[in-house]
Amino acid sequence: MLVQHFLENSARRVPDKTALICGNERWTYQKINLAANKLAAALADQGAVRQDRIIILMDSSVETVIALFAILKAGCIFIIVNPTIKAKKLGYIIKNSGARIIIAQDNKAHIVNKATQDTVDLMKIIWSPGDNKKLNDGDAVRKGIQALTWNAMMNANDPKLPERSCPSIDLDIATIIYTSGSTAEPKGVVSAHCNMVAAVRSICTYLENVELDIILNALPLSFDYGLYQVLMSFSFGGTVVLEKSFAYPYKIIDIIQKERVTGFPIVPTMLAILLQMENFSKFDLSSLRYITNTAAALPVAHIRKMVSLFPAVKVFSMYGLTECKRVSYLPPKYLERKPDSVGIPIPNEEVFIVNAAGDDVPADEIGELVVRGANVMRGYWNAEDETADTFRPGKHLGEILLYTGDLFRKDDEGFLYFVGRKDDMIKSKGERISPKEIENALCDLNGVAEAAAIGVPDEILGNAIKVFVVKYKGSEITEKDITRHCSQNLEPFMVPKYIVFTDKFQRTPNGKIDKKILK
Repeated sequence: MLVQHFLENSARRVPDKTALICGNERWTYQKINLAANKLAAALADQGAVRQDRIIILMDSSVETVIALFAILKAGCIFIIVNPTIKAKKLGYIIKNSGARIIIAQDNKAHIVNKATQDTVDLMKIIWSPGDNKKLNDGDAVRKGIQALTWNAMMNANDPKLPERSCPSIDLDIATIIYTSGSTAEPKGVVSAHCNMVAAVRSICTYLENVELDIILNALPLSFDYGLYQVLMSFSFGGTVVLEKSFAYPYKIIDIIQKERVTGFPIVPTMLAILLQMENFSKFDLSSLRYITNTAAALPVAHIRKMVSLFPAVKVFSMYGLTECKRVSYLPPKYLERKPDSVGIPIPNEEVFIVNAAGDDVPADEIGELVVRGANVMRGYWNAEDETADTFRPGKHLGEILLYTGDLFRKDDEGFLYFVGRKDDMIKSKGERISPKEIENALCDLNGVAEAAAIGVPDEILGNAIKVFVVKYKGSEITEKDITRHCSQNLEPFMVPKYIVFTDKFQRTPNGKIDKKILK
């Protein structure tokens, strides 16, 4: 089975059912499928071939959903990037992935133009909708890149176009999800069709999803947690209400009431905001069947408050990482007894907690979490050393185990507990953030000699970013200068909340900044 079959099967089974609600737009499965067929045909006409990488740079929208399925139908690989991405990172992803096509909102032109100055493989940019007459004014896109428009491509083919015969098989790559790594540059997690299908089926099994489910997704589609809400819903013929963000929480709650939403995926930041809202009782949220949380563990106090706020709702605490999508979930009946646990392995998956020698550790002893299952992804794009370190051969012929780099323990009943990360990655606002990327950006600012970034506990953000800065002698840079520089050069979730100036750093014996002392 291929990922696009989720859409195609539902379009055949329930063609006239609403698949996607986005603002005032309501799209049926049949309408989305026809649009995806048209765009797939247009991509093929433009020379897209099997396993070509195609980047999507758009807000969460109907067009983003159409584009990802069209790319798959054309036999290609989709890469959704965060719509707030900066030019430097986009340029890196373009070059690292070897992408040949970008589909971008035309209001992102200034970012795309900067990012494409020294690309080699990129041949075409499809602007959506592309009707902006000023689009090419001062256009700095590298010569040789052809500019096309979404509207023109969608109008170029017969709307009754039959479904194309996709050349892919389930071992082919479906997507590359770029996530911050332990170095300054993001890593591309390679996901095959079979990995994604396995993950979707497993998650839908324990959530007990049915065709009547309506999922409200306020998470970005560049975030795998948000992306999979669409894939899951399309797999069982449900409905997704797509919101661009959680910026207006009362609006989100009103949508739950209005659309009779049954499933609501959240991250800790969202819950912290919900718990501070007033007049909750005026909303009728009786349609809600379940709430899920991942990205970071919820504080126990927040879990208890959420249960009191939604007494009739099943709450699923979960743990996962992009390299396998999901690792575990806590069955709601255990939430009161084991609120600090992230649960048990998802269906059709096995986990181990091992010591440095790779041997299983006994109950309540801390070790590294290792995952075995069809949901374990293929590795990292163009990163053989990191792939070999994280995705290692198992005991049985041909199997690959995921060494997560996360420290866990397991109780005597087999329930998992997250302890900490082996590296110093920061999780803030539901995003996995590389301190090195922040540090590099800080060091690009004139007057900054050295910088270090860490995460500190924060009830709203999960972790807030705190940076320590050593200035060059005579430098007069201020906190405002640093905040302004970070806002201009980093995505919003990477901008530090706390800034501390220091004369020098304490260092480890090998000369590295000792972040344990900073923490």
